[in-house]
Amino acid sequence: MRLEAREDGRRDDVRAAEARLEEAVGLAASIGLVVVRQAVLPLRARQPATLLGSGQVAALHDQLVTDHVTVAIIDARLTPVQQRNLERALDCKVIDRTGLILDIFGERAATREGTLQVELAHLEYQRSRLVRSWTHLERQRGGFGFLGGPGETQIEADRRLITDRIVRLKRDLEQVRRTRGLHREARRRVPFPVVALVGYTNAGKSTLFNALTGATVHAEDQLFATLDPTMRGLRLPSGRRVILSDTVGFISELPTELVAAFRATLEEVSEADIILHVRDVAHPDSMAQRQDVIAVLEGLAQDDTLPSNWPDFSVEVLNKADLLGGIGNVPHREAAVVISAVTGAGLDALQAEIDRRLIGAMRFAAYDIAVSDGAALAWLYAHGEVLSREDGEERVSIEVRLLPADLARFEDQNRAVIRDRATHDEAAT
Repeated sequence: MRLEAREDGRRDDVRAAEARLEEAVGLAASIGLVVVRQAVLPLRARQPATLLGSGQVAALHDQLVTDHVTVAIIDARLTPVQQRNLERALDCKVIDRTGLILDIFGERAATREGTLQVELAHLEYQRSRLVRSWTHLERQRGGFGFLGGPGETQIEADRRLITDRIVRLKRDLEQVRRTRGLHREARRRVPFPVVALVGYTNAGKSTLFNALTGATVHAEDQLFATLDPTMRGLRLPSGRRVILSDTVGFISELPTELVAAFRATLEEVSEADIILHVRDVAHPDSMAQRQDVIAVLEGLAQDDTLPSNWPDFSVEVLNKADLLGGIGNVPHREAAVVISAVTGAGLDALQAEIDRRLIGAMRFAAYDIAVSDGAALAWLYAHGEVLSREDGEERVSIEVRLLPADLARFEDQNRAVIRDRATHDEAAT
């Protein structure tokens, strides 16, 4: 059974309760749960002990018994006390929104870093819930145990075991991140810009990724089908090569523990030269989903994970036009690109827009480089578009166009070149 709790008197203009209900049903179905009853429950006031009112709890208990329900999902963040009291009152397992998403993540994560991140988030969440009358330390479903069976809890022993495991996980994660950092540095030496796909979960990012790159990435009509960054090379019609990155989908009210846990995906977005914001334009809640994604990206910008000018290198991609009868039936802003990743309609226009954005983002620079500094010259040829070159006896005068990130990287690593250029310019005047 799945419940949507909503407070009376508060009109949520961004997200309708029914849309949230549909989303939560999709979350439950994505891990194989069979939803036998669903309902939106109005709240006159949030009850500290059970969230719901006593009458609602009693009525729910009768419905659960009648329907032989074994798991009740509350689409809200429950306190440990509320979760424990509801389980006692309803006589069944109670899962809140965070627990459900963690269980999904536990089943979907594939890479070592993704698995470690999910386990860390799960344990930190679980440590706060050791007031409960049973434990979920065992992994019984291949996920992380939120849907497992009851058992005896030794709170202090469990807390010590969890804390020790968290320390080990953080150490292992740091090692994995250092290794990934080395891989990222190696990729930076490759002259390919990074294009990151972001968007609300189930917006069709993985399908678009496959359509553009020809790769086989898990792309089902399920929420959170991709939980680890997937990267492939893509050659644009202009011949320019880029790296395309598919990332985990965002979702409204994603718990902060999970945002931190999926640092890998967020870091890949922070490295992007272009962000493709993929939207399911056929979804009735499409605009609210758009706002959710923008809110997450703005949060990353505030944390300095993402540049504050990220909208300048972001492209809105309106996907699933086929469900509305084709591209011509989709109203959109001029800056947006309308596509169908399933039929391929609009993909040429999307790739052309990526090309145009990359060219438009490049900045002009001129350097005087010592003839002996072959490494700096080679770097400019590898990462930029050389416009002109004039070889002198001691120096090479070169004009190039570079992406902003590459320009900053080159000048940071070659400060002597900049000083030499300034000195040379002064001498020439």
